[in-house]
Amino acid sequence: MERYFHKELEAIRSKLIFMGEKANEAGRLAVEGFIESDLEKIDAAFAMDDQIDALEVEINRDAVRYITLRSPVSSDVRLVFVSIKASHDLERAGDEAHSIAKRTRSILTRDGKINDPVAIQEMSRLAFAMLRDAITSFLEEDLELAQGIIERDKEVDRLNKDNFKKLSHAMNTANGEVSTQIETIIISKSIERIADHAKNLAEEVIYLLTGE
Repeated sequence: MERYFHKELEAIRSKLIFMGEKANEAGRLAVEGFIESDLEKIDAAFAMDDQIDALEVEINRDAVRYITLRSPVSSDVRLVFVSIKASHDLERAGDEAHSIAKRTRSILTRDGKINDPVAIQEMSRLAFAMLRDAITSFLEEDLELAQGIIERDKEVDRLNKDNFKKLSHAMNTANGEVSTQIETIIISKSIERIADHAKNLAEEVIYLLTGE
């Protein structure tokens, strides 16, 4: 759907989309670093965290300025407030990517490689597809796409629970280093939280488009 936006409002939208792409890329690199035991990808994920944080600050500043200088109509006010909330979710998704990178670096420094990535790869594929589609639904104002994201979160939750059970069992046997099992549980939870932030973003798009 084509809509006209003030120059300032279009800048907010563009920064939010760019922030979403950065958060998704940071998460993808962090998880690939975990699965592939690749410290270069971990370092690349770390490097993106400050960029994501800076974009949230810019979006919030620009949103306040827009409301102060303009007299926006109700639909544009919704867009501004959704942008503020969405930027917070994306910043938190970036924080989870940072956590995955941090935990992976700890495992690789201690163990040299990841021996059992459990369902991390499948979880991350689902979570980052959700985040990508949430960003697309915002960009294209696609209500149906946003609504479909909500249901997809359940599968990520299920995989996270499966990982917790498997890794908790491993801690009670001779099947692995306890510290590594704990850190892998945290990594799994971080991916589940990224999916949660994608779901939040989808809900914000639904509110933007419907007012509900």
